Amino acid sequence: MQILSFPEAATPVELRVQVREIQEQAWPSEDGAATPSEAPVHDPALRPRSMLLVDGGTVLAALDLLSKDIDHAGRSYAAGGLSTVVTRGEARGRGHGRRLVTAAREALAAQGHDLGLFTCDRPLRTFYESAGWQHLPDTVLVGGTPRAPFPSDQAGFDKVTMGAFFSARARQAGASFRGTRIALHPGDIDKLW
Repeated sequence: MQILSFPEAATPVELRVQVREIQEQAWPSEDGAATPSEAPVHDPALRPRSMLLVDGGTVLAALDLLSKDIDHAGRSYAAGGLSTVVTRGEARGRGHGRRLVTAAREALAAQGHDLGLFTCDRPLRTFYESAGWQHLPDTVLVGGTPRAPFPSDQAGFDKVTMGAFFSARARQAGASFRGTRIALHPGDIDKLW
């Protein structure tokens, strides 16, 4: 078993096809037409990087890392986050997702990000905490764009914000990320990560 990482656009086709199949299992397309495997999932401006847990050529779990600079409380930070975290249905419950999510946190730190931020469904909070992420109580990520905001606390969402502080300056400012609204604004394609 190994963890592979590629820029999203450079992920080998045979692996990308498997990732799309697993994503379709988890989040079926409304119209039944899955996104073609060669189509990008994320805005290239977010520098998407795919991380895959692979065993003998089979993708067991996958996620994407997204990155951008954000301004918060008068300071700029290099932020990264998780997106499209998924485990193959028949491989769930064996720790594969946790292993990959832990590796993703470590990768964001190693890549020089100040912090990691993302939202997840409330029932997944303890899963992410078990992989080293912290719950940021009452923190709302505001996605979309400044003209068309997409907040994580909108009606119908049951999201919590998870984070990790990698740099010394992000750790010092950690309290400013709790109980606040953070302008993430990743764009129209990703809305939130």
